[in-house]
Amino acid sequence: MKQSASALIEDLITRTKEVLNAIEEFKMLPEATLNWRAAAESWSILENIEHLNLYGDFYLPEMQRRIQAAPKRQGDYTFKSGVFGNYFAEAMLPKEKLNSMKTFKDKNPLGSQLDKSVLDRFVQQEKTMLDILQQARQIDLVKTKSATTLPVIKFRLGDTFRFVIYHHQRHIVQAQKVLETMRVNTQ
Repeated sequence: MKQSASALIEDLITRTKEVLNAIEEFKMLPEATLNWRAAAESWSILENIEHLNLYGDFYLPEMQRRIQAAPKRQGDYTFKSGVFGNYFAEAMLPKEKLNSMKTFKDKNPLGSQLDKSVLDRFVQQEKTMLDILQQARQIDLVKTKSATTLPVIKFRLGDTFRFVIYHHQRHIVQAQKVLETMRVNTQ
């Protein structure tokens, strides 16, 4: 994937704002709805969002550290995705039929006792993400690398942003499908 760095950041900001809008809609739902599961092994809306919070606990500080340590860069340039970074980012994009993926045990919230504070925490993380994206305008998203939750794999920072934000979108779609399923099953 090739794109101007400024266009990439604008796209990621737009996607993040769309995620925030979806969360605002979830906040209006009763907690019983937010905790409803279609099956014992499937996630509720709150479990989907808590999963994102758990990843945010790793990625947000990692991205902030990398931006602070990176040399400043002036002017626009072309962001070119790395092979692995592009593969993993594209795999996260929501599709018509979501393929299920395994998650790390420490990132699996299944069965957790959750309340609406999960949504508030995620909103705070998304606001932090928007701040980080603004800071990222001043650095090189190709030359700056970041760690991932996959041991020994590093991504270009632009790919890390894409991976995390596409992952957010994926789970928002998944949470919306939980809501649709609940409405169909409880009518």
